Amino acid sequence: DGLQTEQIGWAKAQLDTWLIRAEDQTNNTSVATNGGYTIAASSGAACSDDSWGNTAAGPAGRIWHTAVWTGSEMIVWGGSEGGADIATGWKYNPSTDTWTPTNMANNPGPRRLHTAVWTGNEMIVWGGLYNTSYVSAGGRYNPGTDSWVLTSGLPANRASHTALWTGSEMIIWGGYNGSYLNSGGRYNPNTDSWTATSTSNAPSARDSHTAVWRGNGMIIWGGYSDSTGDVNTGRRSNPNTDT
Repeated sequence: DGLQTEQIGWAKAQLDTWLIRAEDQTNNTSVATNGGYTIAASSGAACSDDSWGNTAAGPAGRIWHTAVWTGSEMIVWGGSEGGADIATGWKYNPSTDTWTPTNMANNPGPRRLHTAVWTGNEMIVWGGLYNTSYVSAGGRYNPGTDSWVLTSGLPANRASHTALWTGSEMIIWGGYNGSYLNSGGRYNPNTDSWTATSTSNAPSARDSHTAVWRGNGMIIWGGYSDSTGDVNTGRRSNPNTDT
């Protein structure tokens, strides 16, 4: 008895040669599907780069309002219309170029110079100025159910502050309520609760400043203060360490 071995090999084709042969063997005939899906025609003119198009007529003119983007609609809310503070809002759908009013039941009340953030499923409105009174209340608006839920209130009333969304909390900071402020608060919509931000080593008091979220902290810059006028300083915060 003995063991006999044999060697078998396959010649490796060059990639370009294989692709040509494979394409020749491919059936390029298009097959119609049986589904009834169609893409809706655009209601407006064709889009072009670096150009403007008018929005459809909607709400009456206003100033000092807020606007957020939900992923499919813009929601504008509050502000001042003809010299009167208002508590109305509208949803604008750019795909259909249409406006829809928001529900007014249980809304947080008329105001201007407030803030609004989008959480991913709700718009949170907070603070502002109503006539000559500074506001320390807010509300959460759900466009899916067209309904409002009022928020609890902790930070001092104020207007011309900033607000941003961290992914789990809204942080408001600074502003003015008769005095310039360097305080703020973190609001958790899941628990409807506030936590005051530290004022230790915080930026100087100011309003009309800017704030951005950088993924793990907030950056405050600029604004106005009665002691310095226009402000050209800022600071970074870390909400995890409250510093």
